[in-house]
Amino acid sequence: MNTKPFNKVDPVEQLIECAFRPGTFVPDGQCFAFVRGLEEVAATIDRLVAIEPARAVALYEAFLAGCYVKAEELDDSSGAFGQFAQELICRWIKSRQAAIAGPRATASTLLAWMDNDPYAFCYQIEKVAAAAFDKAGLAAFEKQVRERFYAASPDPSNWTYRRAAEILRTIYIAQRDIESYIALAEQTELKPRDCLALAKLVFPCEPNQALAWVERGRTLDRDCQFRSTVAYDLEKLRRELLSKLGRADEALEATFFDFRKHPSKFTYDDLMKFVPKDQRAAWHEKALSAATDADLYSLFELFTETKETERLADLVRGCSDRDLENESHYLTEPAARLLEQNHPGLAARLWRAQGMRIVDAKKSKYYEAALSNFERARDCYRAAGLAAEWEQTARRVCTLHNRKTGFINRFQAFVAGAKRSEPPSFLEHAKARWREQHGRDVR
Repeated sequence: MNTKPFNKVDPVEQLIECAFRPGTFVPDGQCFAFVRGLEEVAATIDRLVAIEPARAVALYEAFLAGCYVKAEELDDSSGAFGQFAQELICRWIKSRQAAIAGPRATASTLLAWMDNDPYAFCYQIEKVAAAAFDKAGLAAFEKQVRERFYAASPDPSNWTYRRAAEILRTIYIAQRDIESYIALAEQTELKPRDCLALAKLVFPCEPNQALAWVERGRTLDRDCQFRSTVAYDLEKLRRELLSKLGRADEALEATFFDFRKHPSKFTYDDLMKFVPKDQRAAWHEKALSAATDADLYSLFELFTETKETERLADLVRGCSDRDLENESHYLTEPAARLLEQNHPGLAARLWRAQGMRIVDAKKSKYYEAALSNFERARDCYRAAGLAAEWEQTARRVCTLHNRKTGFINRFQAFVAGAKRSEPPSFLEHAKARWREQHGRDVR
């Protein structure tokens, strides 16, 4: 008689295998849908953590093993699969903690995965893993990383040394261990981003100390050959701290200084946050007057966002047709709508520019939008008493684009006076087809 025990397969493992679609290549266009299927199975395991944590640990590990194999059978250009794998590792950490597994073993296993990471599932994973660890787990993780740090050669060119230092920075932020962070930063060269991190750590309790760190970060940033990636965040936090410390006038002047350097709707919004309500009209004029040297893109955005119709009109008057055609419809369309009522002739130029931009670039996919743009240009030209400008535009389009048969026939028809009809929507087309096939309307 066969006495060999029967090892029953966990039914959830069958769900995992099915979700992976073994042997089937997943192209980039299908990757999001594929990952959604994996997330549904992971959610099933999530429900086991509270009642069967050890089982959940085993299932997450099986799931991760599958990810390493499936990585060779898909195109993850979107990064969705890699992000899912990283989230799976965090779930694994939490399930081990629920199973009262040793934190030292959890940390050492994670570090081993980080060392052997052929598909970059663990790229900067410490940023999310630090939140997944409980206090004991994070302490165990910090201890092992610190051992690596001190065992490595203290040379900035040593990758192990630099990587361990980066992980420790993340851990100390999660632990809110300010003293350890300062000691590490000074040992490995204090940088502007360290000053920002420290300022954020002490901000709630010590705003004066936070401001001192911000100022130190700004000084370090100015001394760098290139601006750091945290320069904007340092300036923004500085303004918030000045305001919190009762130095609102300094915060306002600093914000206005930044606006003058880079006028845009975003720096305008930042500025108005610090302006007292009874002074907003005056500061509004002061800001827009100071924005005259900004680039065309920023001015379009700024004047449209603030509904400055006359300033926008003057801006369009000063632009050539080529200048307008070079700007995105994301800018020119809202501007055209704003100008239609009081400045239809200028709105016409903007609508015309959008249409020309499409047909000149041979973007056949957007010919319907171009026709709509030209139609609105025609109506605005006529409203402004500039019919001759519209006729000139029509002649130019017909001359330059007469070989674009998918476009020019419909363009010539509405130029001749025919009413341009909108193409049927998807559902209208579907209902018409249903009517033809079944002899009755959709009920």
